[in-house]
Amino acid sequence: MALDRDTLNQFVDTVRRYVRDRLIPLEMQVAEEDRIPEDVIDEMKDMGLFGLSIPEEFGGLGLTMSEEVAVIQEMGYTSPVFRSMFGTNVGIGSQGIVIDGTQEQKARYLPLMASGELIGSFALTEPDAGSDAGSVATTARLDGDHYIINGNKRYITNAPRAGVFTVMARTGTREEGGRGVSAFLVDANLPGISLGKPDKKMGQKGAHTCDVIFENVRVPAEALIGGVEGQGFKTAMKVLDRGRLHISALSVGTAKRLIDESVTYALQRKQFGTEIANFQLVQAMLADSQTEYYAGKCMVEETARSCDAGEPAPMNAASCKLYCTEMVGRVADRAVQIHGGAGYVSEYCVERFYRDVRLFRLYEGTSQIQQLVIAKHMLRNMG
Repeated sequence: MALDRDTLNQFVDTVRRYVRDRLIPLEMQVAEEDRIPEDVIDEMKDMGLFGLSIPEEFGGLGLTMSEEVAVIQEMGYTSPVFRSMFGTNVGIGSQGIVIDGTQEQKARYLPLMASGELIGSFALTEPDAGSDAGSVATTARLDGDHYIINGNKRYITNAPRAGVFTVMARTGTREEGGRGVSAFLVDANLPGISLGKPDKKMGQKGAHTCDVIFENVRVPAEALIGGVEGQGFKTAMKVLDRGRLHISALSVGTAKRLIDESVTYALQRKQFGTEIANFQLVQAMLADSQTEYYAGKCMVEETARSCDAGEPAPMNAASCKLYCTEMVGRVADRAVQIHGGAGYVSEYCVERFYRDVRLFRLYEGTSQIQQLVIAKHMLRNMG
């Protein structure tokens, strides 16, 4: 159910002011300490950010895709680690339940996720399975009224804080590929679950990932999402369109921040007796960044509208993810170039963003996977 225009505008404006007044001043502290202050997490819970996409009947805001991308563009204006804290609840951590979960599963987990009391984490990637999601090696063997799960998941976002994992595990044979993968809701406190050491990443300090190891974890049969085996891969694919648009909107918001930082610096920095903003080659970099930002913004907002209208979106969502994540990488590179030597030191935020945005081209499907998805749909549609 869409919000009325005034309510949406008020909410987006509230997020915009919160980002600028509260979060941006904390960026350096969070990067240095590798943690988000608990009071900030509580504030984001109170604002409803953990439940953006969860239906109202379960305590969420129930935003449409268009409304969600409007909010996430604002969140993109600050360090992406803040969005990452609630992002798994908004996206892949909750949407599998929303789309394919039983009524009992929805009633148990969604209200807690919407409030932020429970952090959901999506456990798909493995040492030998990522882009090839159908090659999942983690197994779930039925034993009476329980499944026994064994396997190792890698690079799992928010794993250290997670209260429940959406685990993709093989209930069928390896020969079945994706058709043999099922999705389970696994409570994080079950015996046999352990966490690996925190990953030391290139960027996004304050957003935590690590391995999750499952050793003979006994999970009740009712934890199977939708109560049907072999639907896990399909569930993951259904969730991806929304997730790809979400990351695209985040990339657009970050590009806007980088452009504003670049323009501000160019107007202040002087060389050869004048502001560098007066140099045409600097202006060319600014113009290219603004043009690409605007193109990405239009793509995301148009695709979100088509999603809300019920139109098929896989190809366009993949196009948004491919273009916007590559685009923000180029904008970040230009921002560093415009800042010159200052762009290479951590005193200026463009150095941190340059590292942070590199991840956007990898998760929710790499750029190369997006190219394959786009081409597959092109060829199928023509055929």
